[in-house]
Amino acid sequence: MQGDDGGPSDDIDGVAETWRRDGLPEPLIAMLEVSKRAGRIAMLVQQAMRAELTGLGLTYAEFEVLTVLRREGEPYRLRPSELTRSAFLTSGGTSNVLQRLQRAGYVEREANTGDARSRFVQLTGDGLRVTERAMEASRVAHEEVMAGVPPEEVREAADALRDVLLVIGRRRFR
Repeated sequence: MQGDDGGPSDDIDGVAETWRRDGLPEPLIAMLEVSKRAGRIAMLVQQAMRAELTGLGLTYAEFEVLTVLRREGEPYRLRPSELTRSAFLTSGGTSNVLQRLQRAGYVEREANTGDARSRFVQLTGDGLRVTERAMEASRVAHEEVMAGVPPEEVREAADALRDVLLVIGRRRFR
């Protein structure tokens, strides 16, 4: 089977044929293909990372929170609300993740001297070390998943998805 562009096809192309047969309009089919392929890539990367993260005692959500803190640079701290936005989690999800990370000794909460109503979450030394190991696992997983894809195609895909996210990324849905 060939894809819409005449090249090789993937599993999503087969599903798209069903959508066409069912009479879905082509613009909608293209949108569905983008979301299905992006979701599949994310799932493959997460699967590739799962064993290493499990070995480190982390879930993917915990990894995301730790890397958000790491990206901040020293002193590796943010308010919980900033973490929620940057890690793309719900506030309840962030709270649960932070409780687990605090029990593991990877983050600590400290008072915000500038605002008594809020607190900061900060990486501990152990948290920074486990984050570095998890980031290395992420690098390896991405390289394994993307092996064989020419770097220029990866760059083109990343740029195309950025263009899509710039239009739709700020929307909030219930």
